[in-house]
Amino acid sequence: MDTIIVNIIYIGGIMLKKKLVSILLIIAVIISPYIAYGDVDITSKSAVLMDYNTGKLIYALNEHEKLPPASVTKIMTLLLTMEAISSGKIKLNDKVSISEYASKMGGTQVYLEPGESQTVEDLIKAVSIRSANDAAVALGEFISGSNEVFVKLMNDRAKSLGMENTNFVNTSGLPADDHYTTAYDIALMSRELLKCTEIQKYLTTWMEDLAVGKKKDNTQTMVNTNRLIRDYDGTTGIKTGSTNAAGYCMSASAKRGDLQFIAVILGGKTSAVRFEEAKKLLDYGFANYDSLLLGKKGDVMATLSVEKAKNISLDIVLENDVFALLPKGSNGKVDTELIHPDNVDPPVKQGDLLGEMVVRVDGKEVERANLVAKQDLENADFLTLFTRTIKNFISGR
Repeated sequence: MDTIIVNIIYIGGIMLKKKLVSILLIIAVIISPYIAYGDVDITSKSAVLMDYNTGKLIYALNEHEKLPPASVTKIMTLLLTMEAISSGKIKLNDKVSISEYASKMGGTQVYLEPGESQTVEDLIKAVSIRSANDAAVALGEFISGSNEVFVKLMNDRAKSLGMENTNFVNTSGLPADDHYTTAYDIALMSRELLKCTEIQKYLTTWMEDLAVGKKKDNTQTMVNTNRLIRDYDGTTGIKTGSTNAAGYCMSASAKRGDLQFIAVILGGKTSAVRFEEAKKLLDYGFANYDSLLLGKKGDVMATLSVEKAKNISLDIVLENDVFALLPKGSNGKVDTELIHPDNVDPPVKQGDLLGEMVVRVDGKEVERANLVAKQDLENADFLTLFTRTIKNFISGR
């Protein structure tokens, strides 16, 4: 089966299209060559700058060195919480009973009392804004039944994300032997958390009051530990952390237009250094790169023929937005290739993987994006197949 090819050329912001017939879908664009690490002066022990859209590293310093992350650990706690909400396991308005263990976490907290109840949403706020250890433990216990089981879930999720140099011992990031991760691994889990769009409003809240205690007679005014929310244009999160062993750490994210970056700092000498170096990395990204949108989630990329289904065709679409990250100011070429079968047999469920879009920059593969079924495809009944056969016979097909 032939596939429609769309040649797209960007000239002065104008997009010109010409449809051809071929086996490949090629997009030729006047843009820049593939990225390389940049030179940025960072004094912290470890750092990375990652493009959110593609997951590509722009800058890396000791990115795989195992270090204590302090409260940046809570990114995984928040990720598992948001995924539990998305799956329907828990709800934002669920009431959580605070255990004795959670109430005695120490460190940064909102001073929850044993036996009091808080909603899941308020605990998310306490973790996101104040970085409350007691709230983090309470969420973990509510989701999995015990702190130990939740920590196992954290490590399992880390492995599924490719966080190869990470081991969590607790939900909060309080100092503990064998509790470590890397700047690169933090960027991976930060990127995954940012995909949970509902977390944004909590990560970017500057200040909020929370009533705590069994009688709710103690008001805690929570101020976000991430001052970039007020100081840096486009900040979307994420999390700070500090202990004597870890130094000053953070995972910061910012978005401007289609560009979004994640900057991770571990082992900063001071709180000010951590923020300044995170801003320095983000500045570098926004100053030196452009993001080219190649396709949006749900865009129809091809139509497959079907023989034995109720429908005679099936659209396959992009599972997610697809971007190419490119340096500003030089010329290059981006091409994409669609890989998929010519036809498909039922049954097929909406969202089933049916192919890939391969993205290349100057001939080098940089990305593979999933192509999925747009809708369900069910087997046709006998009458439908018989009627279709007669129609095809009459029309001479």
